[in-house]
Amino acid sequence: MTDTNPGLEVRRLHAGYPGRPVVRDVDLTLPAGHVAAVVGPNGCGKSTLLRTVARLHRPDSGEVRAAGDDVWNLSQRQAAHRVALLPQAPRAPEAVTVAGLVRYGRHPHQGLLRQWSREDERAVRDALEATGTAHLAAERLDRLSGGQRQRCWLAMVLAQHTPVVLLDEPTSALDLGHAVDVLELVRHVAASGRTVVMVLHDLASAARYADTLIAMNGGRIVAQGPPRTVVDDALVKELYRIDADILHAPGDGSPVVVPRARGRKA
Repeated sequence: MTDTNPGLEVRRLHAGYPGRPVVRDVDLTLPAGHVAAVVGPNGCGKSTLLRTVARLHRPDSGEVRAAGDDVWNLSQRQAAHRVALLPQAPRAPEAVTVAGLVRYGRHPHQGLLRQWSREDERAVRDALEATGTAHLAAERLDRLSGGQRQRCWLAMVLAQHTPVVLLDEPTSALDLGHAVDVLELVRHVAASGRTVVMVLHDLASAARYADTLIAMNGGRIVAQGPPRTVVDDALVKELYRIDADILHAPGDGSPVVVPRARGRKA
C-alpha cells in the first residue's frame, strides 16, 4: 500500500430500483494502492454497487467518498476526476483508433476554458505505455483481438487519471493468458497508488490478485478481508450452493477452489 489515507469509503449504502432493493447496508474502507475483488452469484448487486460508487446510479441512502470527497455532492464532471468505471460491455464509436479511444479518457478534463493540452497528451502517452498498447495507437480498435481491446479500454480508464478505478468483469470473454495479463496490469495500476475495485467471477483469480476479497450475496457483504482468511468451503457453499475443496496454490499459498461433482462425497 502506498498511502494510509482511504482511497474509497462507502458507508451504510443502500441502492436499488423501484420496488426492488439491490444493494443493502454496504460498508467499505479501501486504502490507496489497494486491489479489492468483489465476488458473488449473478444478481447479488455487484454491478449496481460499482455503478453507485461511480455516480451513475443514485443510492437510496448512504455515502460514497473517493479520495475524501463525497461523489454525490459533486458534479458529474467533478466526480469523473475521482472515479473511473470500465463497464462490462463498453462500446466505442465505429472505426475509432486506439489513440482516439484513449483520448476519450481525458474528456472530463476538457471544458470551455480548457482545451487539449500537453498534460492531456502526456496522460494518453503514459496510459498507452503502461498498458503495453503504444504500438497499437494508430490501429482501429475493432480490428484487434479481445485481449488487445481490453488493454486499450484499460488505457482509456487510466488516462482519466482518477484515484479510484472500478472494473466490472475486466477478464470476461478473455482466454487464460490474456486474463492473467489484465490482472497483472491491475496490480501495476494499484502499485502506482490508485485504489482498484474489480468484479470477478473467477474466485481463484480474485483470491490470487486481490488484497481484499468482498463477497456479496443478496445485496449484502457476507464476508470481507484477505482472501486467505475469507475463502473457505462454507463461503463457497453460501455464495454458489455447491460443495468444494479449498486447496492452496504452490508458491504463494492463495486459495484455489475445486468444485466437487454434484452427488459425490468428499
